[in-house]
Amino acid sequence: MLPKGFLQGGPLLAGLVFALSMPAFDAVADTSPPGSTGVTVADPAVPRPPGTPCAVQLYSDDTFADFSTHPYTYAPPEGCGTRWSKVVLEADFSVTAGRQFDRTAEIWLDGVNLYYGTTQEPSATVSPSWHVERDLTDYSALLRQAGNGQVILGNVVNDTYTGVLHGSARLLFYPATAAAPAPRVPDAVLPLGSDPVGDATLLDDGNSKLSRSLDLPRNVERAYLDVFAQSQNADEFWYTCVPDQYAARVQECGGGNFREAEVSIDGQPAGVAPVYPWIYTGGIDPYLWRPTPGVQALNFMPYRVDLTPFAGVLSDGNPHEVALSVAGAHHYFLASASLLLYLDPHASRVVGGIVKNTLAGQPPTPTIGDTLVTDADGNVSGDITTGLSRHFVIEGYANTSHGRVNTRVEQTVGFDDTQSFTIDAATYRQVTDQTTSVDSVSQSRVGRFVTSELRQSLRYPLHLDYSFQTTDDGNYIQATLLHQGYTNDSDHRLLGRTIYAAKVSNTVDASDTLDFDANFSVIGHSNQQNMQSFAFHDSLGGCYRKDVASVGGVVTTNAEGMGCPNGQNQVWWFSHPDGSPDGGNSLLGW
Repeated sequence: MLPKGFLQGGPLLAGLVFALSMPAFDAVADTSPPGSTGVTVADPAVPRPPGTPCAVQLYSDDTFADFSTHPYTYAPPEGCGTRWSKVVLEADFSVTAGRQFDRTAEIWLDGVNLYYGTTQEPSATVSPSWHVERDLTDYSALLRQAGNGQVILGNVVNDTYTGVLHGSARLLFYPATAAAPAPRVPDAVLPLGSDPVGDATLLDDGNSKLSRSLDLPRNVERAYLDVFAQSQNADEFWYTCVPDQYAARVQECGGGNFREAEVSIDGQPAGVAPVYPWIYTGGIDPYLWRPTPGVQALNFMPYRVDLTPFAGVLSDGNPHEVALSVAGAHHYFLASASLLLYLDPHASRVVGGIVKNTLAGQPPTPTIGDTLVTDADGNVSGDITTGLSRHFVIEGYANTSHGRVNTRVEQTVGFDDTQSFTIDAATYRQVTDQTTSVDSVSQSRVGRFVTSELRQSLRYPLHLDYSFQTTDDGNYIQATLLHQGYTNDSDHRLLGRTIYAAKVSNTVDASDTLDFDANFSVIGHSNQQNMQSFAFHDSLGGCYRKDVASVGGVVTTNAEGMGCPNGQNQVWWFSHPDGSPDGGNSLLGW
């Protein structure tokens, strides 16, 4: 028999009953019609429960033309209660036509990140506008109290860079109802950064860290860390770099191409977060991303690290340093992390400890190899390979009001990269094939009963074929062919049985050829094509599918619902079709 109180009043049963009896809702996405030149994406919107939300405007039509921060004050919605079935951030951005770089955009509240992404580059004739959303239900504890926030969107406007950015954002709160009950959410949301209002932290190399010493409640029973790690500066194109010993030979950036975020508690390895190879809308060739940007370029998804094995340690009444670094960082990464804590409502103190940690002693040191050959004429050909695979188990226990809970996090994290080169007097060609993978199982056990289990499998594939050639007339062409993907398969289990499973797939395929004159000035481009496919389905019948395509920067296809029942997109309000972190709270109540 499970200890009394384990299911905490039965939200599991309630969630399943309503999930199976309520209708599904459309996940409305971008609706740019064929012929459009505006930003066009296949990503789903955050699905909503029924009912009218309460709205809180964070800022409205702010202008971003310099590097000043934009503060705002926040107050919870009046007359909307303090428990919500869903909280959604909606943000809208635009940039005037002209010349402008892609810029990093961040929204913060009391040091906690609410949104992280980059902007769309404009053209001389197109002024892009775009809409992003983020599910912030798990941040409800933060949003129950008034606070101070700021928007960071640094921009330069002058005679050369003329595009002016504008933006607005609001929070929508959906009151809990019998049909859409409030999920169990973290009781505390704590930032790691030092800025009390909020800002990303610069990590210049692998030894730099984002850290904070925290005095935590003494009744922590679960803990998670939401992580963003964004490449910048010399590290923007880290996925094409090579180890230093090869850099001059193949005319590439040094520092290697392995990147991984490392999480530690009091200096002890506590988890890892894969780094996604985001490509911004000015990356490689700006025409690749008009009108469809790369995967998540406008709206990064955080990676959630399960720190629950450390719940007993974090509850011991002593201050604890929680830290984040990026292995391989080579000038530099910007990092943000938020600690999410679930507290035992029926105990003033939780006691526990770590019983196993095999991640300790496994440094993130990849294996390097090559088949490079340089011939008598100085031509270079061959591959440089980088690989790393680690399997680890972290186990801990916590004595809670519902018994001794043993938590085990088991992961296999992999990184496999091949850089292939063909370099001669007329051609420079580099082909990047890279896959980052994570296979994980987070399992909680009371006695001999496996009470909850989350299985997750992520894949970040990247294929980039880049060629720069001299033409017969002394000019140059740059041809780029790119495939970028994101898959996230999850399986929630209770007492050994699958309760809910979901699959997310997001791919972008793009190509273009740039023409340069003898002075390396762009004189035109050709053969631009872009296609994004986004698919989601779950074990309760939820289904979303959208495909968008363009040729020459003009939308040619915008199709929804292919392969879904009745050819229509329908997803449940509690689901996460965008691939955002999902602990099962809305459905399972744990």
